[in-house]
Amino acid sequence: MAIPTYDKMLRPILDIATREPVTRRSATDAMIRHFSLTQQEIEQRIPSGASTVIGNRAGWAMTFLTKAGLVEKIAPKTYRASKRAEPFLSAHPQSITVPDLRELKGFEEAWEAGRAKRRENAKRVETGEPTPADATSTPQEIIAREVTALRSDLRERLLQTIVEQSPAFFERLVLDVLTAMGYGGSREDAAEHVGRSGDEGIDGRINQDSLGLDQILVQAKRYRPDRTVDRQQIQAFIGSLAGQGVTKGVFITTSSFAASAREFVARGSTTKVVLVDGQMLIDLMLRHGIGVRVIERHEIHELDQNYFEEID
Repeated sequence: MAIPTYDKMLRPILDIATREPVTRRSATDAMIRHFSLTQQEIEQRIPSGASTVIGNRAGWAMTFLTKAGLVEKIAPKTYRASKRAEPFLSAHPQSITVPDLRELKGFEEAWEAGRAKRRENAKRVETGEPTPADATSTPQEIIAREVTALRSDLRERLLQTIVEQSPAFFERLVLDVLTAMGYGGSREDAAEHVGRSGDEGIDGRINQDSLGLDQILVQAKRYRPDRTVDRQQIQAFIGSLAGQGVTKGVFITTSSFAASAREFVARGSTTKVVLVDGQMLIDLMLRHGIGVRVIERHEIHELDQNYFEEID
């Protein structure tokens, strides 16, 4: 089954807290057993990698129960159900939802400071109403989803912009990417843009080392996404490498490679060729800051429970 959202964990965690003390760790373990999660689901992590998905959601379920006054802290990292828990469980025998918690006195007040800040931020946002998924997503999941959407949109616009440039611009771009990756040192010293008549299909030369003892030849094809690079083009490129006495090459395209082209390269030979398709090219541009710039940077902090551990 899919990993349950945090609201699905509210009742089972509260039920456990009426019988025994509970920590965020023990609540996570209990939810793993309760929902019979697979090992793959247990190990799945949130996009930042800071915690597991099940641990993150169980933690937020604990937070909501605490804000509602249904569980209370009795020791460092340890909680127990409050006096109002058992009557509340009896009134909600099947499940507990966030709207159920909102009916409890003190719940809204516990969140008021955070809501005020969100209202202030909402004034600056021109989008519509929150998506229904926000009601059962943790803040980290909402942030991760929005960041993923921004990255996806950027990748699409970046690739489209590259395709709209001239072939000569694209040839220079791929050399900028390779030098940014550390090949040969500076752009001026390491790379040479060829890309002219009689170049035998070679668009650039780049030094593999700063002394230029070994060269890599580059071919760049600015194709539409629906046009693939076939095996014949790869064979011709390898022939050009052999003709110039070079044993290493990089073939970069904005589109993709046919399966036969990848299979041909995978067979291995004295000539080593690396294939870089459009998506891999975008990955490299983002990683090395080519054609993009940072407009905002945020840090998200989490409470360091280890710092507050009492020392016996």
